[in-house]
Parts: sequence; C-alpha cells; structure tokens
Amino acid sequence: MPKQLWKPSTLLYPVPAVLVSSKGKEGPPNVLTVAWTGTVCSEPPMLSISVRPERYSHALITQSGEFVVNLPTKKLIRAVDLCGVKSGKDMDKFAAAGLTPAPSSVVKAPIIEECPVNIECRVTQAIPLGSHDMFIGEIVTVHVEGELMDKKGHLDLARANLIAWVHGHYAEIGKMMGYFGFSVRKRGRRKA
Repeated sequence: MPKQLWKPSTLLYPVPAVLVSSKGKEGPPNVLTVAWTGTVCSEPPMLSISVRPERYSHALITQSGEFVVNLPTKKLIRAVDLCGVKSGKDMDKFAAAGLTPAPSSVVKAPIIEECPVNIECRVTQAIPLGSHDMFIGEIVTVHVEGELMDKKGHLDLARANLIAWVHGHYAEIGKMMGYFGFSVRKRGRRKA
C-alpha cells in the first residue's frame, strides 16, 4: 500500500511527557504537563517548552522568567494526565495529583520531589509561534536521584522508567538498544 499524503500536522513522536512547575511573583506554584519540549543547545545548556498562552502556567512563567522541567516516571502517569487536563486557575494541582513541591536550588519555582530528574531553567527568550509560545530556558542546575547512578558513577536513565507522549497516548520508554557511536566502534573496545 502506498504512503498517504496528509495535511501538515504534529506527527513527530514519541516526545517526552514532562511536568513543568512554575511560580508567579505572588500566589502558589503550579504544575503543567507539557509534551512540546526538547533540548535546543548544549553550550550553554538550554531547552525549550511550548505552552499555549491561555494556560495558567504561561502567565506564571512570563511573570517570573523561570520554570522547572521535571521528568516523571510511569508511577506518576495519573498525575501527568491530571496536570495536563485540569487548570491551576481552578485547583491546587500539586495537591490534587499527590505531588510534593520542594525548594529548588536556584529558581523560585519548586521541583517535584517524586520526579527523579528536575531541570531548573531561566527564560532567555519567549517566542510567539501561533497556537503556542516557545519559552527557551537556560538550564541553571539539574537534580538527579542518586539511585539512577550505576556502579561506575554514570547516569542510567533507563532505570527511571520515564514516559513519553505518542500521538494521544502515554507510553513507557523501553529498553536501550545501543549507545552513541556503537555502530562505528571497533570490536572489543568501548568507551567508559
């Protein structure tokens, strides 16, 4: 069967399903599920999140110029879904989702204690794109659960049981199939 031609759409999948915590100048913090996110630069380390302007978190991030990207595990799937479909205007999503806000190291927005990785960011640019505005954040510090380190002290994110968003569904990220450069390495030699 030949390939079908579709109108332009967002079919780049899977993408990470992350919890973004934010705090405005006043009031309680909020948490929002975001799937439009990604790394945009390694030096300085930066990532992006795209948020609809009508979302409550958009105003908080705009006011503060800060946010935290928290990587949730499969155990948090119900919280991830709730934080994506409910508004922080109407409820305390931390309480409703059973998530624990904890102090960050650098920014005022809290980290989520239950997430094994928390990435604190300061907004460097906000770019209106159409349905979403993209916030580019410089990563100012990262929290990593010590249990994710292997015996050699390397990060083993496969043990975190992270999740992804796949065209309207959540999915557990599967087994590792290779490492960067494995296709060209010489037999018997592997970088540590």
